[in-house]
Amino acid sequence: MEKPGSSSGLSRTQSDQLTKIIMDGDAMKTPIASEVTKEVDTRTLSRKSSRNQVLGNSGRNTHIKKGKSAQMKFEYDDVGSGAALSRASSASLGFSFSLAGFTMQPDEIADFTPFSEDDIPEDIEAGMRCKFQTEPTLQIYLKFTEVTYKIITKGVTSNEEKEILKGINGAVNPGEVLALMGPSGSGKTTLLSMLGGRLTDHTAGGSITYNDQPYSKSLKSRIGFVTQDDILFPHLTVKETITYAALLKLPKTLTKQAKLKQAEDVIRELGLERGVSGGERKRVSIGNEIIINPSLLFLDEPTSGLDSTTALRIIELLQDIAEADKTVITTIHQPSSRLFHKFDKLILLGKGSLLYFGKASEAIEYFSSIGCCPLISMNPAEFLLDLANGNINDVSLPSELENKLHLGNSGRETTSGKPYATAVHEYLVEAYATNLADEMKRKLAIRTSVDREMKANIHSVKREWGASWTEQFTILFWRGIKERRHDYFSWLRITQIIATAVILGLLWWRSDVHSPKDMQNQAGLLFFIAVFWAFFPVFTAIFTFPQERAMLKKERAADMYKLSAYFIARTTSDIPLDLILPLIFLLIVYFMAGLLLTAQAFFLTMLIVFLCIVAAQGLGLAIGAAVMDLNKATTMASVVVMAFMLAGGFFVKDVPVFISWLSYLSFNYHTYRLILKVQYGHITSVIDGIELDSGLKEAGALAAMAITYRILAYMSLRRAA
Repeated sequence: MEKPGSSSGLSRTQSDQLTKIIMDGDAMKTPIASEVTKEVDTRTLSRKSSRNQVLGNSGRNTHIKKGKSAQMKFEYDDVGSGAALSRASSASLGFSFSLAGFTMQPDEIADFTPFSEDDIPEDIEAGMRCKFQTEPTLQIYLKFTEVTYKIITKGVTSNEEKEILKGINGAVNPGEVLALMGPSGSGKTTLLSMLGGRLTDHTAGGSITYNDQPYSKSLKSRIGFVTQDDILFPHLTVKETITYAALLKLPKTLTKQAKLKQAEDVIRELGLERGVSGGERKRVSIGNEIIINPSLLFLDEPTSGLDSTTALRIIELLQDIAEADKTVITTIHQPSSRLFHKFDKLILLGKGSLLYFGKASEAIEYFSSIGCCPLISMNPAEFLLDLANGNINDVSLPSELENKLHLGNSGRETTSGKPYATAVHEYLVEAYATNLADEMKRKLAIRTSVDREMKANIHSVKREWGASWTEQFTILFWRGIKERRHDYFSWLRITQIIATAVILGLLWWRSDVHSPKDMQNQAGLLFFIAVFWAFFPVFTAIFTFPQERAMLKKERAADMYKLSAYFIARTTSDIPLDLILPLIFLLIVYFMAGLLLTAQAFFLTMLIVFLCIVAAQGLGLAIGAAVMDLNKATTMASVVVMAFMLAGGFFVKDVPVFISWLSYLSFNYHTYRLILKVQYGHITSVIDGIELDSGLKEAGALAAMAITYRILAYMSLRRAA
């Protein structure tokens, strides 16, 4: 990774990569190749020069005309490229709308005043920032045509299909930032997930290509995907979070020292040395993905819940990443005007339909050309979302649409009985289909000559893990200990264990065994120990997989590790932690209650309790993995633990034959018998009707439970994952 002082990482353009291809001759003689080359040649200068452009409105048109696509000048660079022109021109979007009722206020005009990057090295609103340096990687041209997606809802009598996406088309090239915008429920996240390879089920349709090649699992190493929610371990530091991601994601060919250095470089260039707060968590999520230097970066609403300054910094970061010939696609809900102007391309969705695809800077011009214009000064993104929602307040409409929207007294229905929002939506869909759709599909159907060399490399990297199975286990094991030690050794839990131990010690204070009655009295303490260290681990373990489900899904989607390595590391990292609190508990209870004071008896009791904990943990893991719902898992665990406790041999001595099998499944039963054997086996062979044998059967049963429950948990987890 280059140092911040160098400029080669950002100055590198596609023209550098195309030099060899151009020299080859025949491949570059097509018209499309010349257009792509022209786009490449202009990219290096356009980000600065085009900031001084001012867009004008084309006026209001009241009819949909077939020839509008020619007026929009959608050449190939408009559809496939044009990153530099659109971003720079939109940054200086000093709209001089000459519409009736629309005037630009002086302070708003000042906001849109263009400036040169040479004169002002920092963003006025966001403050000083360093350009993000990143290494070049394989360029990927992403195209998608007629993308559809349906969900099937099961009803009482029949199944119902609901269309989420309805024939979406588009393209985005390296060096560009594509924004997916639309109202809530319009299909933005679904489309993003499909483009990122996260949705591949049978209800998806259409064509999505990467350098004219279909998606394959080998692309996972070239794709970064940032989810809307910041899925991070709360107790790990920023350095630990990104370091573990580097150790698991980066190729095995790199040494551990090289991986650590790359993690440090990402932390430094993202400005995360001082930790995070608020919106900075999003930077950590982005850092987790760009650590692999992806060719494609997908982000789901990265500015959601952030203030305007922080959101601007995030989008500027995406610009810097894109400038290193990476392809960036992000969903955005309702950006500010300054954020909107920074996008290269825009897809506007409404109810799963495509309402606009093209340069973000030309979106207002397009909607003005079909007669939809804002009547007051407003954020362009707000205007577009109002149209997508069917909100026609403060919007000038063409006469053709106004006739359809002849409102009744209610102000909600048209003369045809359709809600006016539906009528507006249908008009916009029809306008896009008439003006742009055919031309757009034709452009997207053309295969670019530059792809011929790149598509051979798209699957050249074989799908492989960043670390061996042993390394994955080791990394996840220590990550698990660092993450959960805070919960295990919280003051609340320590106080609970010590307080319980002290109360038990006081209740059975010096309960020496001198008679059968004393033995029966002390047996109640031994049974409580067996129940307590069965109950406690079960209700701790059931939360394990439901709580980490989102993290597991995210990391497994990125091929960070094998499920088996995660499962064994996750279940074994608890063992060292589980030994400490029971040891403290027994040290207090054992000597206060006056149990058998020999080293052998103490350590055997400790070993039995530990076996009980491991078996109970296995049951909790199995229930949690099978149900994956905390409320249901808690209810199920309560019933099972209560049944095991009642069948444990203390409350009921003679269990009916038809339910006697329950005793053998109860770890309370086996733990209780083993502790009785250790404490009183030298005195008698029968205690309160319970025969004390060698104890091998009970120990074997606990060990078998510990293994069997974990196998069931792994099988359930694999099915859920």
